[in-house]
Amino acid sequence: MIHEHEVLVVGAGFSGVGMAARLMAMGLDDFVVLDRGNDLGGTWRDNTYPGCCCDVPSNLYSFSFALNPDWSRAFPSQAEIWDYMRDCADRFDVAGKLRFGHAVDEARWHEATGCWHLRTSGGDEYRARVLVWATGSLSEPSIPDLPGLGDFRGKVFHSAQWEHGFDLTGKRVCVVGTGASAVQFVPQIAPVVEHLYLHQRTPPWIVPRRDRAVSSLRRAAYRAVPALQRLSRLRVYLVFESLLRVFVGGGERRKAAVRKLALDHLAHQVPDEALRQKLTPHYEPGCKRLLLSDDYYPSLTRPNVEVVDSAVASFTAHEVVGQDGIARPVDVVIMGTGFDAAEPPYAEHIVGREGKRLSEVWKADGVEAYAGSTVAGFPNLFLIIGPNSTLAHNSMIFMIESHINYVAGAIAFLRRPGVRSVDVKPSVQRRYNEWLQSRLQHSVWVEGGCSSWYLDHRGRNTTLWPDHTWKFRRLTRRFHPGEYTVRA
Repeated sequence: MIHEHEVLVVGAGFSGVGMAARLMAMGLDDFVVLDRGNDLGGTWRDNTYPGCCCDVPSNLYSFSFALNPDWSRAFPSQAEIWDYMRDCADRFDVAGKLRFGHAVDEARWHEATGCWHLRTSGGDEYRARVLVWATGSLSEPSIPDLPGLGDFRGKVFHSAQWEHGFDLTGKRVCVVGTGASAVQFVPQIAPVVEHLYLHQRTPPWIVPRRDRAVSSLRRAAYRAVPALQRLSRLRVYLVFESLLRVFVGGGERRKAAVRKLALDHLAHQVPDEALRQKLTPHYEPGCKRLLLSDDYYPSLTRPNVEVVDSAVASFTAHEVVGQDGIARPVDVVIMGTGFDAAEPPYAEHIVGREGKRLSEVWKADGVEAYAGSTVAGFPNLFLIIGPNSTLAHNSMIFMIESHINYVAGAIAFLRRPGVRSVDVKPSVQRRYNEWLQSRLQHSVWVEGGCSSWYLDHRGRNTTLWPDHTWKFRRLTRRFHPGEYTVRA
């Protein structure tokens, strides 16, 4: 049986839930949201490692149309964000549109029907005029192919697939990676393990988090006068927006201020000079993701924690071998190695005009889209948080809402009589990406002296938006049919 709908949304994280709420507000009821998981939430469902929380203040990390006056802390935890998302699904009556356990094996455009045909892991088939791909860029864990890992006889898991039933108490643990997730879970597990080896290739830049509880008085004020929360949200937005100058277009004074803040933080929390040297980055702040933490550095000063200033080279049955040549006995390996973002794995599942797979197109031409959302040769396909629409300096919810507005405009146009499909013109996509890469060329992400998940195998930044977020909002404010080939 083929399930037919006007719109199919893939992914039930912030993007999918927000898109569903917007479709309902448009009066478009003929849609479903497919998700491979067993609940909504996306990143905030999957990442349940100890200490998991957001590095954007809670007032800003929410939909503008669904403010939450009851955040308990300045920076929200994973559990609290997940609860907020469930509340949004109920509030906007989209829970009944969600279909779980539906991983998309293939989405193929059929010219004859003018529809996308989807086949899911459970054998179900779906067909729709419009396909909105809302799985985001941080959904596929990246596990390095290290020699001997398959022969290791201990426990191995990724931070995004945390084994909560496995007790780490008294275990010898190897943590691979020092990114955003490791900075959060290492302080939580360090007190209970027998010994922790933290293998770092390059240390991250870390600034104080300064998290705090939100007082009951403030929460009551937000409930009574929502405008107060909107003012607080605007203030936080402007502060974060000002950080763009750290990454793009000069801003030497601001870069120096960030560097001083981070180095002072390190000096204050790590008195041992030898350890401090290991933890001092030798690349520009912002080249890799800037991290926030108040407890990471203190956890590394514990006597049972060893920072190994060497990447992992290989594994034996019971040991991790560093590039320093030393074999260290361990019982557990935890991969804090992030996600495949620069070259999104979802592209393998999407087939456009003339049978061209999106992964093949991106392999030949580079990962790119127009406005981070549409790709030439893939009619009526809209990505939410596609190429170059992730942020390093502000809230992703702002970008998600921008894309939702754009996609809603495109769908409204497609609902006009006589409009069958829209396909972004190759010339429009090319000019946009030429501007994008010229803007990125002299950014700290490219010239900052590091390698990061922002860059693809060619060294191109395919993930980040390199300008003010309000400019992205302006770009996506309206759908312009003139930029597309429109077929009747």
